[in-house]
Amino acid sequence: MISRRRRSDHGHGPHHEHDDHESYDDTDDTDDGYWADEDDDAIHLGSHRFESDHRRSRLTSTLGCLLPLALLGLIAGGGYYGYQRITDAIGSNTCKVRDDRFDYQWTPEQVANSATISVVGTDLLGLSTRASQIANATAIQESKLRNLRSGDRDSLGLFQQRPTMGWGTAEQILDPVYASRSFYNALVKVSDWQTRPLTEVAQDVQRSGYPEAYADHETQGRVLATAFDGSFPQAVGCRLHDATAPGSPTAVTDKLRTQAGITNATTSGKLVTVPAGSAQKAWSVGHWAVSHAQSEQITSVIVGDHAWNRQKGKAGWNWTTAQHPTGSDSTVRIELN
Repeated sequence: MISRRRRSDHGHGPHHEHDDHESYDDTDDTDDGYWADEDDDAIHLGSHRFESDHRRSRLTSTLGCLLPLALLGLIAGGGYYGYQRITDAIGSNTCKVRDDRFDYQWTPEQVANSATISVVGTDLLGLSTRASQIANATAIQESKLRNLRSGDRDSLGLFQQRPTMGWGTAEQILDPVYASRSFYNALVKVSDWQTRPLTEVAQDVQRSGYPEAYADHETQGRVLATAFDGSFPQAVGCRLHDATAPGSPTAVTDKLRTQAGITNATTSGKLVTVPAGSAQKAWSVGHWAVSHAQSEQITSVIVGDHAWNRQKGKAGWNWTTAQHPTGSDSTVRIELN
């Protein structure tokens, strides 16, 4: 999260010292008032300067103060622009997940784990998005969406499940699909889990020492769940460095089958095509593919006429118009390196 701090800048104008001028008095001059002091354009003779000289002096003094400030502003602006260009070019791998109100940044690992948790619940097990929200919020609290190999006592994995408490073997718990299924199997046994407060339901499943903490992640859990059920098109984008190895279309189709229960995906060369059946389901699959792009060496994902293309700049957070649409808003095409 980004905290925003208000800053007050106190500007001080330049300090001017004005010379005291004696008014010119010519008692012999018959044109009284010609050299009157009240005249702003009066000319002072002898050793005195013209009033216009004083104006130029004040202008020069003001410019002398403003020009260095302007120069510093240009240097600072150029430095910020350069910094932006550098971070855009070599920034770290990050993903954004958003809905119509919120926008969160995560690592590719975290987003991939959330995608797995989400589709196991909604697609593989046929549960509601509410179940996915509860699972995501719980995993954020327990592991920050990381598949941890250690924890309190013998706790492991995304949900910090314990072998000694009957959640399975260590190897099973470290499998995100198994861990997610185990969580959902326990969730549906909680009475009124669909309507009770999220933190109460999560606590009934987890038996945590911090029962109120799950509520802190309710909004994040909802944003992740609705992104991966396809409710919000173009909701997931990742900026990633170039793929480092060849991708395997077969590995992607196997993963889709294991995590989301999708059995009709086809491969051709480096392409995987998924006829999703509906536009919302297509966005669910498309977001899942983007979230797994780093681990599966995916270079582009096209949903209908929208495309996500792998790139290391900030543009990778967004979708664009596809140069080669799939021909249907319910069809997804995944391209691998």
